[in-house]
Amino acid sequence: MANPLVLGRVIGDVVDSFSPSIRITVTYNSNKKVYNGHEFFPSSLTVKPKVEVHGGDMRSFFTLVMTDPDVPGPSDPYLREHLHWIVTDIPGTTDVTFGREVVKYEMPRPNIGIHRYVFLVFKQKCRQADSISIPPSRDRFSSRIFAQENDLGLPVAALFFNAQRETAARRR
Repeated sequence: MANPLVLGRVIGDVVDSFSPSIRITVTYNSNKKVYNGHEFFPSSLTVKPKVEVHGGDMRSFFTLVMTDPDVPGPSDPYLREHLHWIVTDIPGTTDVTFGREVVKYEMPRPNIGIHRYVFLVFKQKCRQADSISIPPSRDRFSSRIFAQENDLGLPVAALFFNAQRETAARRR
């Protein structure tokens, strides 16, 4: 079975190849579960999702990053990546509501084409508290550089969905 992160070019465009060691679930509006490659209407993504970490333990902490690697459009993503959310210090046995939101959630607003929205989870070596380096801008973010600067290594889990601009006809 082909890896959806490879097929969706998340591995390559956003992160290097890695072996997932935990699992995450992402749910919008308490009933819209995210699966790799599924499409969502941006109008249903206005409120930050519930993200749960499965497979951690009481001593582990994680950092969540949500990014859009297709800015301004997938055919010429010269502004790659746009940062949508960062939560650190997520306990290994719970969800992001117990973490520390260091970059507030920004809903997807794709302009041109179908955009990928990627959730990456990194295992922290220890509780980060105030030591995380917060990017100066959401634009031209790099998940790889962020992970390197914060000594996070490769992700331990990833998930992505697609969204495109809604026309009035599509919203009906």
